[in-house]
Amino acid sequence: MAKKRFDCLEETHQKFIAEQHMFFVGTAAPEGRVNIAPKDAPSLKVMSPSRIVWVNLTGAENETGAHLAGSTRMTLMWCSFTQKPLILRAYGHSRLIHPRDAEWDDLIKHFPPRLGSRQILDVNIDFVLTSCGFGVPFYDHVGERDTLQRWEERKGADGIQQHWEASNQTSIEGKPTGLLSG
Repeated sequence: MAKKRFDCLEETHQKFIAEQHMFFVGTAAPEGRVNIAPKDAPSLKVMSPSRIVWVNLTGAENETGAHLAGSTRMTLMWCSFTQKPLILRAYGHSRLIHPRDAEWDDLIKHFPPRLGSRQILDVNIDFVLTSCGFGVPFYDHVGERDTLQRWEERKGADGIQQHWEASNQTSIEGKPTGLLSG
C-alpha cells in the first residue's frame, strides 16, 4: 500500500498509461471550484518522461481553459480497473495551445482528427506519485463512446464555432477561457 514518488514518468508508468482507456484531469483557479474531468485515452500522448500533451475536445463547458488563465497547475490521473491495481498521478504545470497558435499544427497531428479539437494542453510533469489502487473496482471496457464525435459531425465546423461562442467563453464561475481571443 506504500506510495512511491518519482521525478518523472518511468518506462513502466508510460506503459501503464498506454494500456488505459481513460484518464482524469484536475485543475483549479486560485479561487473557486476544483474541476475534475474524465478524458478518453486517444486524446493523450506522452512526449517524454516529463512531458505529456493532450487535446481538449469540445464540451459543455471549458473549466480547464479558465483555470489555466489563473493557475497553470494540473494533475493527470489514471487508475487500473483490471486485475493489476494501480493509481498513477502526474503533477505539473500546463499551458494552453489554441488552433491560432504556432505550435498547434505540429502537435495536433499526434491525435486522431476531430472537428471539436479546441485546445491542446502541454503539461510539464514535475512529480509522479503511484499508489495501490486496492479500492478501485473492476470494470470491463466495452468500447469507445462515439456520441461526441457524432455530435461534432452533425454540428460541423460552423456549428462547433457557434457552440464555442455561446458556451465555452467563460467558466461556470464566469471566468474567461481565452478560447476565441488571445
